[in-house]
Amino acid sequence: MGIFFPASALAAIPVVHWTQASGAQIYLVQSPAIPMVDVQLDFDAGSRRDPPEQAGLASVTAGMTSKGVAATATEAALDENGLSEAWADLGASFGAGASGDRMSFSLRSLAYPDLLGKAALLAARQMGEPAFPAAVWLRERDRLNAALREANTRPATLAGRAFNAAVYGQHPYGFEMTEATLARISVGDMKAAYSRLVLPCRAKVTIVGALDRAQADALVRQIFSRMSATGMSSTACPALPLVAEVAALEQAVEKRIAFDSAQAHVLIGQPGFKRDDPDFFAITVGNYILGGGGFVSRLSTEVREKRGLSYSVYSYFSPGLHAGAFTVGLQTRPDQADQAVQVSRDVVANFVDKGPTETELKAAKDNLIGGFALRIDSNRKLLDNIANMAWNNLPLDYLDTWSQKVDAITVTDIRAAFSRKLQPEKMVTVILGGASR
Repeated sequence: MGIFFPASALAAIPVVHWTQASGAQIYLVQSPAIPMVDVQLDFDAGSRRDPPEQAGLASVTAGMTSKGVAATATEAALDENGLSEAWADLGASFGAGASGDRMSFSLRSLAYPDLLGKAALLAARQMGEPAFPAAVWLRERDRLNAALREANTRPATLAGRAFNAAVYGQHPYGFEMTEATLARISVGDMKAAYSRLVLPCRAKVTIVGALDRAQADALVRQIFSRMSATGMSSTACPALPLVAEVAALEQAVEKRIAFDSAQAHVLIGQPGFKRDDPDFFAITVGNYILGGGGFVSRLSTEVREKRGLSYSVYSYFSPGLHAGAFTVGLQTRPDQADQAVQVSRDVVANFVDKGPTETELKAAKDNLIGGFALRIDSNRKLLDNIANMAWNNLPLDYLDTWSQKVDAITVTDIRAAFSRKLQPEKMVTVILGGASR
């Protein structure tokens, strides 16, 4: 179902943007090659809005929107099976999920007017009239509790939980869904959060497909036609409370967790940066060299190739509306964990201090720029990229200028950006496996 750009992968991608009277912001890329439409609707309703005692509220609320729609004066209710069958009959799909920052809904349908109109109407019912059936929630909660108990036996889960708690502290990015927090979530809580946060006036809508602007505008209006009247006017959209920023670490933290496993799980890191930071491109290129480039990265060379301490070692940043974590991760034998940690710390500290070499920089640019076309070679990938632009208020020519901005990065830019963002002497280190100390 993808659209491909073999001859024009680096050509301009025309993004049309406008705002409806409701306040919904729309970003459209016309793609007439195949009769398909992909739509993503994003709301500031992710887990950063969860109360601490109800961690997981955004996630379960999004999941429950697919469990049925309520009856109206002229339409019968649909339970989860009936809703699923209705989508299957249309040959379309509609889903929802929540991340740290946003709750997202996605629609995929053929663009033929008769089918797309029916898909839009069904999406309108699912978004505007979710049933949130109590009996289904009890079943889902039991399923989630069982999944949590199983996950708690995995070393990676326990290491990640300890790492997030230490890096994020009391910030919502560090909240973890538990059996206790699930027990505090009721259907009423889900309905209240949904009606308060998922409103047209808060929406950022991305569309890629065989539609023109007028058709796309009408499609969005139809999808939102069953939503609360409160959210149908930008002037009536109440402001949401600010969420505090992630606090910087004041000192290094080391956590050793005993766990009977053949491999020790190691995570090292700290709060990183927000997505709108001007250092984004320097950090992106620099991290490819440090630990994001797989077997050709600096960390892989020092930890894996030279010393054989781990099969795989990586680093990444996860910027969002707040400072997402910088993370170095690896697995190693428990008796080698201390050495692997020290080598990794030394590599990070050296990179922050001196930056990359010119040879490393050229190789990174060649790979990133050469692989750019693969980022947009299907409707789904293009939709993801445009939605990222919309959510983070990036310029409409962001994809058109991406390669030029990567190519403009210098060794000095990377060294300066990393020195501003990372403090190797104040990082969190979690070592799970072997005996505790």
